Amino acid sequence: MLVQKIDTFGGHRDSVYTLEHGLTPEQFFSSGGDGQVVRWQLDRPDRGELVATVPASVYALGLHRDSGLLWVGQNYDGVHLIDVLQKREVASLKLTSSAIFDIKFYRNDAFVALGDGVVVVLDTREVAVKKHLKASDMAARCVAINPVEREVAVGYSDHSVRIFDLGTYELKRVIPAHTNSVFALLYAPDFRHMISAGRDAHLKVWDVEASYALHQDVVAHLFAINHLTYSPDGTLFATASMDKSIKIWDAATYKLLKVVDRARHAGHGTSVNKLLWTDSNRQLLSASDDRTISVWSLT
Repeated sequence: MLVQKIDTFGGHRDSVYTLEHGLTPEQFFSSGGDGQVVRWQLDRPDRGELVATVPASVYALGLHRDSGLLWVGQNYDGVHLIDVLQKREVASLKLTSSAIFDIKFYRNDAFVALGDGVVVVLDTREVAVKKHLKASDMAARCVAINPVEREVAVGYSDHSVRIFDLGTYELKRVIPAHTNSVFALLYAPDFRHMISAGRDAHLKVWDVEASYALHQDVVAHLFAINHLTYSPDGTLFATASMDKSIKIWDAATYKLLKVVDRARHAGHGTSVNKLLWTDSNRQLLSASDDRTISVWSLT
């Protein structure tokens, strides 16, 4: 595998915590500690465009495809819905006095993971609260949706993953998954397995069809794993870590294929917080505490 750094996007004044797809394959959004939400064009790294600013750090962005609105999770406040074409806020909802760590959509529901352990289910049409899922006193850090089994998985700072019914929101299962906070969850493209990762630096693969039995346990990084993402064709997945590296894995065997770091590829010099695999030439994006976003080509 050949890894090449294509571009670096700079301009944020603080750590970049989150990335999200744009309205076209060539676009993406970023945000972070400076509260700025920026739209970028992959072919024009010098043309970042500010679409919104909020007065607190942003850990979570979610593009709602049906409406075309970008949901911005403002820490210690709530969600802001941004019309990115008009660059204006069209709705907002105060939810919390704690951090907002993740936003995921399924049909007309938005699942918002909060630092106080609550997952708020919102009606995307009314921008109104439908349900509070309170299953832990520790932070809800990440959310993954399985439409095949009609389940939603949530990773928590109490080291567990909880599985809820996607229709009734009932708690179905508690998995004592890790020895520390769970920061990342991802279902495989065929939804037969779920991968979890977090502060203990382990990748754990769970067999969904076997009642989430542990399928594989990989010591994957030196420090916390912050995020996971699959390639568009589902053959690879990538992990981002506090150890400053990105690792590329075979999605079928969970074998390590490539380490992308500063020494070998002019990678990030600080924690890598978020990844985004684009549909444009299969380019992989990485966001870091070093205030930059890197663009990688894998061939």
